[in-house]
Amino acid sequence: MTSDSPQRYRFSEAPIWELQRAYYEEQGIKAWNIDQVPQYITSNPMIGTAYAEMIFGFLQDRAMQGHLSETVNILELGAGAGRLAFHVLQKLCELRDYAGIPLPPFRYIMSDLPVKNIASWQQHPGLEPFVREGVLDFARFDVVNDTELQLVHSNTHIGAGDLQQPLMVIANYFFCSIPQELIYVDEGKTFDCDVSIRIPDPAAAAVPAELLQSVDLEYHYRRAESYEQEVYPYHEVIRFYQEKLVDSHVLFPEAALRCLERLGELSREGFLLLTADKGDHRLENWEFVEPPKLIYHGSFSLTANYHAMQYFFERKGAYSLFTGHHYKNLNVGCILMLPSPMSYIQTRLAYRRGIERFGPDEFFSMKEWVDPRIDTMGLQQFLGFWRLGGYDAEFFIQSAEHISSLLQDASDEELLDIHKGIQLMWEGYYPLVQNYDLALDSGLLLFEMGMYEAALSFLQRSLEANPEDPVMAVLYSLAICSYELGDEAGAAHYTRRALALEPDNEEARDLLAALNAAGTE
Repeated sequence: MTSDSPQRYRFSEAPIWELQRAYYEEQGIKAWNIDQVPQYITSNPMIGTAYAEMIFGFLQDRAMQGHLSETVNILELGAGAGRLAFHVLQKLCELRDYAGIPLPPFRYIMSDLPVKNIASWQQHPGLEPFVREGVLDFARFDVVNDTELQLVHSNTHIGAGDLQQPLMVIANYFFCSIPQELIYVDEGKTFDCDVSIRIPDPAAAAVPAELLQSVDLEYHYRRAESYEQEVYPYHEVIRFYQEKLVDSHVLFPEAALRCLERLGELSREGFLLLTADKGDHRLENWEFVEPPKLIYHGSFSLTANYHAMQYFFERKGAYSLFTGHHYKNLNVGCILMLPSPMSYIQTRLAYRRGIERFGPDEFFSMKEWVDPRIDTMGLQQFLGFWRLGGYDAEFFIQSAEHISSLLQDASDEELLDIHKGIQLMWEGYYPLVQNYDLALDSGLLLFEMGMYEAALSFLQRSLEANPEDPVMAVLYSLAICSYELGDEAGAAHYTRRALALEPDNEEARDLLAALNAAGTE
């Protein structure tokens, strides 16, 4: 790869994919910690709840079919930061416990390419309870090459035909970032779109992210009859495109199709795919398409071709679920590559409720509209949208200052609902390294609401998380909470610590004087 005489590559074999792989292996979990790779849209509590409902429906269907003894494995491809797995498992376990009905056991398997990611998951306190319960395990999985799974925690090996239950596969923002073929279809003929790559100054870019940002792609076309031959496993899809498309560049998901076929071989009962991506399943969205442009976010992504996946597997007997309305930011689909897929009634009903009627894409579109208008919302509007989003921490942090401004006119019922929401938010919070101090914002708001016992608990969490860098406002608020709860010794302790930071703070000095006058040691 040189800037003077660039070599031509088949699109799926171009060096950009090696750089993509190197980026994720180098960054590990930091790719999400520093907000380079998008994650919120596919990893928030709302989509986690929708997926949990789908999985719960699938478990119900298997139970009604009499398959109660064998474990249902749920494999997440490219689990990344781990936030989606956390939300899915939390809601799925809640549904299981609430329903109290016979279900087959389940095991969620987080997988990814970088070993660093697995190490991070193993150390995350939010995931540890699920590992301990036996419903979560981890595996390194290379989507391009691997044919088997080796689970880290249980030391379980899963090979071809080992699973008695269908394999559930989750793939969010995944198919858009793995190698794809690029073909050009016109006048009933298929062409390979090769690429030559120029980097303005390769020596100046030291890391994969910088190299990717500086890549300039140039496309070249050559006749590719091999796609049309019957020995090519996906020739029927190509033939369909030859018949239906003119002057169209098509990203063809050969690596994704091969991966799903290999994963399907792990089970004797097929697989179910639950996926969300910027991907098109409608043929008209692939008509007259120009060559793709890489979308950069540390790594890069393209558009996933759900149409090819749907067409291929439906011809093999699958049933697909995609929304009847058009998506804006996120297309959420489900492919049931199973014997008698229409018999999975509860699974299909869960898709209808959680995706088709109102789903993650609609929620994200609404959130984009709400975010810049938070300051215009009343408490009832805030509480309603917060509840709709599953008491999401991100929305709370964006709104905390505005909520504070509304407390003076809040009713007792609204204050109680805010308190309950904070508790539920904290239970569903999955922190990453760069994240804000949620305990601090929660504690200070509860303090303003006069809920001193709850405020004390959150403010102590904040202090414990930052023992070397205490905040004056936290220490003083802890002193007041302790005083209001009748703990004068605790109040004096926190007041002295506050004065050690700001010796001239009049409020803290007056409080300590009052405590000393009352005889507090």
